[in-house]
Amino acid sequence: MRPPMTRGRGGGGFRGRSDGGGRGGGRSFGDGGRGGRGGRGGDRGRGGGRGRGGGRGGGRGAGGMKGGSKVIVEPHRHEGVFIAKGKEDALVTRNMVPGEAVYGEKRVSVQNEDGTKIEYRVWNPFRSKLAAAILGGVDNIWIVPGARVLYLGAASGTTVSHVSDLVGPTGVVYAVEFSHRSGRDLVNMAKKRTNVIPIIEDARHPAKYRMLVGMVDVIFSDVAQPDQARILALNASYFLKNGGHFVISIKANCIDSTVPAEAVFAQEVKKLQQDQFKPSEQVTLEPFERDHACVVGGYRVPKKQKA
Repeated sequence: MRPPMTRGRGGGGFRGRSDGGGRGGGRSFGDGGRGGRGGRGGDRGRGGGRGRGGGRGGGRGAGGMKGGSKVIVEPHRHEGVFIAKGKEDALVTRNMVPGEAVYGEKRVSVQNEDGTKIEYRVWNPFRSKLAAAILGGVDNIWIVPGARVLYLGAASGTTVSHVSDLVGPTGVVYAVEFSHRSGRDLVNMAKKRTNVIPIIEDARHPAKYRMLVGMVDVIFSDVAQPDQARILALNASYFLKNGGHFVISIKANCIDSTVPAEAVFAQEVKKLQQDQFKPSEQVTLEPFERDHACVVGGYRVPKKQKA
């Protein structure tokens, strides 16, 4: 069960979560101001988040988004991410396929001065660990317009669709998912999004799809397996360029449910460091996900030249 949130402690909740990142074994990242800003968007948009069970809840929660003329969309500090400010604040991405929703999410249209319209899709942090990390105050996700991303554990494509919005038409998302059932939804979503390449294969065996994937700038991993650090390292050795970056969502209960979550996060960070990863920040995903942390860093980072 996710802990109940009250409106009064929204900002504090986010700041607390940034501090929680520090407790989890990494450094404490995200200053109070940033956490507060994320908190405002998350707490007021909380109703949208409650629609965990599907499209109906997502639409109902984001009801304040009706009336495009009253909604102001501002760029978030992460490139390609925006905040829609209306009756309720919400995290949004610019829809690469206007008129199409992927999982029943609310869409917001904003009219430009020249009369053209831009459509944005509400990004629900209760259904996307990447959105939860952004609201948690993560400093950099490295997924930017034009980036080449390998996404491990794509499921039915909920978050993949937002990553597709982020990288835009000049980027590409290689989405790997083992389950054929989820893979069907992923493939259907990719039919309308030309920058998504769905790969229905086991992320433990990257050699099986090495002919389909080029070198990438970022790997996002959400495989929730006991050996997820090893899976990330294996894929990085095939596809991640030197000096590239990784974002991994760690689910403590999947690795060891007998020890505190913070100890599991610290142990996973050590494993990553042994595999030529250099973790630079860590945030917990409370209150959106319990006992989850997001770790971000570089891969085979070149040593700085001595002057």
